[in-house]
Amino acid sequence: MERLEAFEKMLSDIRKQSDYETAQMEKLKAAGKEKSATYRQYFGNRMLYKMMLEKYKEYGLIER
Repeated sequence: MERLEAFEKMLSDIRKQSDYETAQMEKLKAAGKEKSATYRQYFGNRMLYKMMLEKYKEYGLIER
């Protein structure tokens, strides 16, 4: 049971962080800072989160 709880917590944290960084990217983009290191880091992170969530979908662990 601990393993399932750990997975659920990790999944929740990934989704929260992804949402937060997406919002930050929108703010940076609105300020014309798409070429900043911070924006690029968020972009790289977003790609990682997307890949992880797609893998979870592939294995039937999540629907979203």
